[in-house]
Formats: sequence, structure tokens, C-alpha cells
Amino acid sequence: MDRITGNGVNTMTQSDELFERSKKRIPGGVNSPVRAYQAVGRNPVFIKKAKGSHIFDEDGNEYIDYVCSWGPGILGHADEEVINEVQKACQDGLTFGAPTRKECAIAELIAQMMPSMEMTRMVSSGTEAVMSAIRVARGFTGKDYIIKFRGCYHGHSDGLLVKAGSGVLMQAVPDSAGVPSGYTQYTLIAEYNNCDSVAKLFEEYKGKIAAIVVEPVAANMGVVQPKEGFLEYLRKITKENDALLIFDEVITGFRLAPGGAQQFFGVTPDLTTLGKIIGGGMPVGAYGGRKEIMECVAPLGNVYQAGTLSGNPIAMTAGLVTLKRLFEHPEIYTQIEQTTKTLADAYRNAFKDQVCVNQIGSLMSVFFTKEKVVDFASGQTSDRKKYADYFCFFLERGIHLAPSQFEAMFVSVAHHKEDVEKTIQVIDQYAASQKR
Repeated sequence: MDRITGNGVNTMTQSDELFERSKKRIPGGVNSPVRAYQAVGRNPVFIKKAKGSHIFDEDGNEYIDYVCSWGPGILGHADEEVINEVQKACQDGLTFGAPTRKECAIAELIAQMMPSMEMTRMVSSGTEAVMSAIRVARGFTGKDYIIKFRGCYHGHSDGLLVKAGSGVLMQAVPDSAGVPSGYTQYTLIAEYNNCDSVAKLFEEYKGKIAAIVVEPVAANMGVVQPKEGFLEYLRKITKENDALLIFDEVITGFRLAPGGAQQFFGVTPDLTTLGKIIGGGMPVGAYGGRKEIMECVAPLGNVYQAGTLSGNPIAMTAGLVTLKRLFEHPEIYTQIEQTTKTLADAYRNAFKDQVCVNQIGSLMSVFFTKEKVVDFASGQTSDRKKYADYFCFFLERGIHLAPSQFEAMFVSVAHHKEDVEKTIQVIDQYAASQKR
């Protein structure tokens, strides 16, 4: 994007120049689609460094960051203890392709914090974790079909990259080129927060459903909380039908509570998938659950899954430091929830009934709609052009938000009073600009 100087001369920022260079060698100039800023109608900023609650772009601009690398930055960027321990671990080697003490330690700590995960297998991403958990569910139950919910994202593996279309009771069709229809024929789509849609699928495919996979708090259609009793219903109907309940806690795991969403809501799944925070900023994922289920995984059982970099010592180091801090200081959750609630209240006060603000723990989304957002359909009523305008207004004033209406806003323990005060000032400024 060209910038116009006071002399009428077109100039380009460092971010603009890097974007043009990147587009020649990287599809769309980015390594993950949302980073292209297409949804907000501008070029992306290229980040050079980060510290605490702030990020700095290649042009030297500083921003208060509410993306937090899409969740893992719960302690803030470049936490001193995490960085120091990772640097020390690097001196011993980056990866061995062999078992290490740290793999054992983090599996023990995860089981202590999230007791439903009696056994855990480390992987390298959330996508890999969910893909593997579903394979285990099918292997354990001997059934093929799974249920997912419209608007819930579980990574980009072929069988899950689907959309529901207009009906509640239907099979999925691929949501991406390159995915054969056969890959998704066993993926069924239900409506989030709609128990009847789930019941209809179990009736239609009686005895054939291996598992339900769900984000216990949806965070990829924007943040949408489960209605009272919804998660409990999923637990009940899976037990009644000898199916497994999989909680995709890639985002909520260790963010809503020390024991994740399952502790927060008091609902215990059979399998859980994790990511984001357990890597402390490094690329890590994990899946796990009841011992009898996880013993199906090779080399104990006949469900195969492997990974050369799974459980590598650098990622395990970052994860251990992060999880230990959260386990030993549960007051962190009270702090970040209060910070997020303060911001949510500021939006509600400034915009009144012109927006819907969904907030739970340290997760939040602002929807530019008067409707209450409780599922995918109601989330789609949000004014995306208004969101793009809002995003750019904030970015120009040093506030970095998710460059998409349907992503979450994350708060870290590093967000301090000054960050909140400045953010509220910009909230009020934007709200006032909309009344003119």
C-alpha cells in the first residue's frame, strides 16, 4: 500500500516493501492466510520484535498487542524466564529424535493440571493433535463417523476442513480445493449450541458415530460461549451412544483455567487436544485422554501416529516453564479475566446496543451487530466492513487486534493498567467517530 507524503510523493513502508517481496516467493505473501489482512482491506504489518504486551513492526511502530500469537502469549511476549531457559536448552542441542526427560515431565504436569489426560502424546501443532485424536477415536470405537459443529475450526486436515451448507442435518462437503469428497463423507455437521441438531444426527446414524469433536468455547467464529447445559448434553449423548467426546482445547487449554475449559465448566471429555500455550510460544501440540483409549496408540496399539520433532527438548522447555508458572500462580487467571472484563465493559459502555461483546475469561470478541451472537449464523450478521474500519482505526493508534472479525481477542498477564487505559481511550474515540 503506497503512502502519500506531505509533498504528494508516493512512499512505501518497510512492511509494504517486505510484503511485495514476500508475494513473489510465498503464496499471498504470508504463511497463514489471516496474516494477509485481506479481511480488513490493507497490507499487513511485518513484526520485528515483541516484549511483554507490545509488538514492534519493521518501521519502528509500537502496538499494544491483543493477538498474542493467537493465544500462546499468556505470559506476554519474550517472557524472561522462558527465554533464559530456552537459550540454555539450545546449548544442549535442538532435537534428538529420541526420548528425553522433559517429555516425561510435561506429560506428568499436564496430567496433574488436567486429570482427564491420563496419557498424552506430544505432536507439533493443533492440526496434528486433532487429526490424531480423531484417528484414535475411530480406532478405539471401531466406528467411522464424527460430528463437528458449523463454525468450529479444528485445523486444516482434510477430513475436518468442511462447511455445513444451509441445513442442520447433512453430511459435509469439502471447504477447500484439493480435498476429495471422500475425505469428508464421514464428517457430519451439527449447529453449535443446538442440542436438537446433535440428537438428529445420532438418530440418523445410529451406532455409526465414533465421536463428537467440539471447541468447548468456540473461538474461530469469533468467541461464542456454550449455552448452559450444552456441553453437559454432549457428554450425556456420547455416553448413551458409546461414542467419545473430544474437547478441542487448542485455544482454551490452560487459558480459561489451570485445567482448561473442562475445569471451567466441570465437564470431562474422553480425549483432549492441546496447542498454543503448552509450547510457551514454540510450535507444540498434544492429544491425550483416558489410559484405555490412549493405549490404542502405537507402539502399544494399532493406531499409528509418529513425528520426528514431537516432544523436541526446546519446545518442551518453553512449555514446562509456562505451565509451571500457570500451575503455581493460579491468581494469573483472576488477573487476566478482570483485565478482559474491564475492556469488555468499556466496549459495551461506548457502543451501547450497537455491538455484541462476547467475553469469557481472557477471550473476547466484538461483533458489529445488534443481535446476540450465540452460534455461527448469528455471528455472520456482524458488519464486516465496519469491523475492517474499526481494525484500521485502532492499528493507526497503536492497538493491534485480530485482522478478522471471526478471530478472538487475547489478553495476557503482561497487559497492564496503562495498556488498558490507552485501549479504552481509543475505544471511546472510535465510538465517538461513529456518531458524527
